[in-house]
Amino acid sequence: MIETEIKLRWPGDAASARAHIEAQGYIASGPRLLEADQLFDRVSGDRTLADPEAGELRASGRVLRLRISGGKATVTYKGPVATQPEAGPYKSREEIEFDVDDPVAFELVLSRLGYQRGFRYEKFRTKFAMPDELAPRHDGGIVTLDETPIAIFMELEGPEYWIDAAAQRLGFARDRFLSASYAALYREFLETHPHAPTDMVFLAAS
Repeated sequence: MIETEIKLRWPGDAASARAHIEAQGYIASGPRLLEADQLFDRVSGDRTLADPEAGELRASGRVLRLRISGGKATVTYKGPVATQPEAGPYKSREEIEFDVDDPVAFELVLSRLGYQRGFRYEKFRTKFAMPDELAPRHDGGIVTLDETPIAIFMELEGPEYWIDAAAQRLGFARDRFLSASYAALYREFLETHPHAPTDMVFLAAS
């Protein structure tokens, strides 16, 4: 129930990132899929989520997300990020996930409870693992290649010792670890690209 992860920004394109991952011995554990993520939050009064200071969940560091990918809809709740000094360069937080058969009905329920659509973001994701880490109950981690509209990222998720070892295998030092969410990374992107879309989405699927 505790998710621990970091991101790594790749300086090249998706093809070179995949080649680099596979050169280190990782193999794809699933197909390349488009993930369409929609965040939800509540605001008080006549404020909207366009206001960066609004949002009950955002203010408390929590996340409520609906993801559509591969014909499946998944709801995710993420708790506040651990901020104690011993957390180090990793992002650790409670995570609860479950699938829903009718995402439209789920959104309607959220609306009735006062939740609004917030930030929307997309990425093409491919998951990788070492051959000996493909067993369902293996205590290793997973490498994901994320092709986003703003950059190529690798995401390492697993125990901290595994993240350190995987990052070293991939040639990244700890000072390259990113703990920011895609929402935060896109806000940084908008500072230098003010005419970009409000949401981090592909203008044309690829």
